[in-house]
Amino acid sequence: MAGAGSSNGAALSRPARDRNRWVAARLREASELLAQQGANPFRAGAYARAATTLDESDRDIAEILDAEGVEGLTALPHVGRSIASAIAEMVHTGRWVQLERLRGTLDPVKLFQTVAGIGPGLATEIHEHLQVDTLEALEAAAYDGRLDKVPGIGKRRLQAIRHALAAMLQRRRPQGPGGGEPRSPSVSLLLDVDHEYRERAEAGDLRKIQPRRFSGQGGPWLPILHTQRGDWHFTALYSNTPRAHELGRTHDWVVIYYHSDSAPEGQVTVVTEHFGPLKGLRVVRGRERESAEAHAGRA
Repeated sequence: MAGAGSSNGAALSRPARDRNRWVAARLREASELLAQQGANPFRAGAYARAATTLDESDRDIAEILDAEGVEGLTALPHVGRSIASAIAEMVHTGRWVQLERLRGTLDPVKLFQTVAGIGPGLATEIHEHLQVDTLEALEAAAYDGRLDKVPGIGKRRLQAIRHALAAMLQRRRPQGPGGGEPRSPSVSLLLDVDHEYRERAEAGDLRKIQPRRFSGQGGPWLPILHTQRGDWHFTALYSNTPRAHELGRTHDWVVIYYHSDSAPEGQVTVVTEHFGPLKGLRVVRGRERESAEAHAGRA
């Protein structure tokens, strides 16, 4: 299995043949981890098939990206839109957040420091206040009013971060039909995934990983779920943020990552509401109104 670390630009600095093999090795590692963690066999197999395509291709994936964008990658055999976006991320940044999550090595504070205008202190503030782990989720927060509430974020810095994120993410996003807001799963779907995760975690029915952060618990301890609803792929884990540990909510807050071939990865956190009319109910943070409607529909 491939090593656990890579520096930014590692893929770009390699000769073309080595670059293809470097990315292929990480796709194959993701396939193995997904299989070990109980993901849909077709999804695990998709990464393995894409890895074989890159190993056998005479075309440099970086040159394809430069000439044809992410859409050029999707013309390769066994490379769908989601995998093409992952390949672009690896080529442009030398890392793959999804693989780091599967390994348990994801460090959002270091990830956010790759954005121009965000230093170590601000990256820590962002992660602790927003509880987000991906650049896509950070971009959403930059536009929905959450990021500008983080200490140290003024109007000028907010604009700079928006521009930096747009430049970073645009290079690896497939162009969706018609543009507009990206799709996201319904709250009912998210609550259903949350229920499956908590039920199976409590029953001890899920594989566990050992995250790098807060790992002093004697081996793998964090249950991880991979599941699918329609064309949506979901990964769910208990929150392993400093705030969740501080408040004793590590077995209440559930972070759900989602993506499909027609939508970029997104992230939400589902919690038990402790106040107001939804007290005692599971709520998707930031989508409280839809959560209330979902619960009302079940009543």
